[in-house]
Amino acid sequence: MSGLVTGDAVVLGLQPARLPSRALAVLIDLVVVWAVYLLITLGLAVATASLDEAAVMAVSIASFLLVLVGAPIAVETLSHGRSLGKLACGLRVVRDDGGPIRFRHALVRGALGVVEILMTFGVVACVASLVSERGRRLGDVFAGTLVVRERLPAARVAAVPPPPPWLRGRFAGLDLSAVPESLWLEVRQYLTRARELDPAVGRRLAERLADELVARTGTPPPPGVPADAYLAGVVAERQARDASRAFATSPAAPLVVALPPVAPPPVAPPVVASSAAVPPDAAAPVVAPPSVAAPAVTPPHVAPPAGGSSGESGVRRTGFAPPG
Repeated sequence: MSGLVTGDAVVLGLQPARLPSRALAVLIDLVVVWAVYLLITLGLAVATASLDEAAVMAVSIASFLLVLVGAPIAVETLSHGRSLGKLACGLRVVRDDGGPIRFRHALVRGALGVVEILMTFGVVACVASLVSERGRRLGDVFAGTLVVRERLPAARVAAVPPPPPWLRGRFAGLDLSAVPESLWLEVRQYLTRARELDPAVGRRLAERLADELVARTGTPPPPGVPADAYLAGVVAERQARDASRAFATSPAAPLVVALPPVAPPPVAPPVVASSAAVPPDAAAPVVAPPSVAAPAVTPPHVAPPAGGSSGESGVRRTGFAPPG
């Protein structure tokens, strides 16, 4: 990584592009540019067939400068340092302070690129890139630019190894509030890379980190516990506490909803026949089950005979019975 310092005193960690990736990007750009140049040359040859030799030469030189020199400069200026080849290889041209390039930077790089890439077939650019500490060619040196990598491989995040089973829960009462985050980061980095270190160096580093943890917590490790096992146990305890604070929830109380009391449906009292009205030899009193009484049926009204005629004996029915 290249430590570039901006005007605000901010250190930028940029990875300069090396010769293989830069050569591949230049090769892609040259293939595209030469293909376009040949097509334009064929078109101009047909269009200028009727002109004299001097005019044809002038058109050829103008097309060469516009396509092979002007086009890369315009592309890098408009795309802020990303040509087609650099886009395919994940590269970008930036200033020495990490900012995007402008037209003057692209112009200097393109003008010197004609000499060190086109005229010398890239020999001067390759030698300058190999000699430079950050892989810069002459155009980058004079323009004050740098070609950096934009696509970096993702770093693998190694998990912290778990502590021995007999140490789990031994540090539940440890006070970890005074341990700073920088010390936790050092401990985690040591635990993830302990197998890559020399045994003697790793032992001394573990003892130093364990002494710092003891000074912050005020509690020495249990007797007979190695320093690396002590660090793993303390880190596991801190992770368990963080997980409990993040995910632990209190047990939910049962939800009790007060509903108004529901009155039972009214039940008609049983009807018992009176014993005074039942003769002795009659059956037992019948209890009528509670049921819905049937509606009374009204007999249909019968109209009197038409004309108010009398009955069969010829006597008019008046509803009055004569005395005997």
